[in-house]
Amino acid sequence: MDSRYTVGLPPSVANQVQRYAEAVDVSMSKAIAGLVRLGLDSQETRKREFFSKLKENLAGNDPGHEDRLIDEFRALILGR
Repeated sequence: MDSRYTVGLPPSVANQVQRYAEAVDVSMSKAIAGLVRLGLDSQETRKREFFSKLKENLAGNDPGHEDRLIDEFRALILGR
């Protein structure tokens, strides 16, 4: 089921998407859809990697390591 949305992109992002669309020879709409899918897939991969690391390191009692994991989790959630 295809859904249609209207999105506003800053000019610099729109230019990047346009260059990408031209490079892969697709419409802007298909380029945006592809880039969104790649971003969502990347986010899922990052989450899996983080929780895998967390599971591996739960047995440790290093407070510094716990702080680093918390920072990684914060970055994962906030995207920073």
